[in-house]
Amino acid sequence: MFENVINFIQNTYQTTGFIPLHEPCFVGNEKKYLNECIDSTYVSSIGKFVDEFEEKIASYTGAKYAVATSNGTSALHIALLLANVGENDEVITQPLTFVATCNVISYCRAQPIFVDVDRDTMGLSPIALRNYLEKNTIIQNQKCINNATGKIIKACIPMHTFGHPCRVDEIKDICDKYHIYLIEDAAESLGSFYKGKHTGTFGQMGVMSFNGNKIITAGGGGCILTDDESLAKKAKHLTTTAKAPHRWEYNHNMIGYNYRMPNLNAALLVAQLESLEIFLLKKRELAAAYTDFFNYTTTHSFVKEPIDSQSNYWLNAIIFKDKKQRDLFLDETNSEGVMTRPTWVLMNKLPMFKNAQHGDLTNSEWLEQRVVNIPSSVVIT
Repeated sequence: MFENVINFIQNTYQTTGFIPLHEPCFVGNEKKYLNECIDSTYVSSIGKFVDEFEEKIASYTGAKYAVATSNGTSALHIALLLANVGENDEVITQPLTFVATCNVISYCRAQPIFVDVDRDTMGLSPIALRNYLEKNTIIQNQKCINNATGKIIKACIPMHTFGHPCRVDEIKDICDKYHIYLIEDAAESLGSFYKGKHTGTFGQMGVMSFNGNKIITAGGGGCILTDDESLAKKAKHLTTTAKAPHRWEYNHNMIGYNYRMPNLNAALLVAQLESLEIFLLKKRELAAAYTDFFNYTTTHSFVKEPIDSQSNYWLNAIIFKDKKQRDLFLDETNSEGVMTRPTWVLMNKLPMFKNAQHGDLTNSEWLEQRVVNIPSSVVIT
């Protein structure tokens, strides 16, 4: 039934063998910088490549500061701690997201509240956010109080789903009005811009991931972006086990975390950053080819970048008319060695979050039944 789609993808990747969803691309100085790192013997969290990566990722995104971490989850955990999220607090996020977004809320012993997404961005809907807050909260002493629980809604974590920016400027205005800390989950959106501004730089903090399937990768790695110098300094302190500076003494003045990015990973990322522009160009070329191809189909549509956005097209996606068509496509493509996958099970359906509060989730439920990611690796011939 979907032989034409499978043939198109195989022709695009010039193979009839297994085609992964998103594999890393190493075409630059990765081996050179890794060897330099090994020769220096600085392979752990101290080394020149960590500092160099922080400077370069901050410069690229337009953030004043970047703090490199071991992965995107650790970056998001630290960001919540810096926002003073703790036990009995609540955090608003979207149900259509990767589980790490919600796991870190639980790490802080806080509770998630799920608010619906927009269909075009697949990211947190500012309309749904405003409606939820107007109906369910009051502001007391510059704190947003949940009427049902009496708890403080401390933070909000929208995600730029598959690299497509959400309407984060509107979300920021709402969060500012309700005294809610805005932390952007930009794990998937390196190279994506909204109204000319890089994702992850609208809120007080943004976080990124450099996992093995991201647009640039070191196998792992993450970072916190912020324009606040005090937050950046505290983030670096917390991620290095809160060790007080001293030439030889081991003295720790807070509960810290071993979350600092190793120099080995940073060496890879410095090299990967040198290729980022060509990666983005090739991914847009792939998205354009998919757009042209899927214009002639009637069973599904290709997800294009939202209005006012420049997306990195990290994971390309198509939307089917119904779940039955989606499941047939998933079965046929994966049986033929073309890796495709549905979007995540909604977070409020997972056993650990099934009792969480949520608003109307019509869009999230609609997308969950219809969205499929298709191969999105950079094609360099």
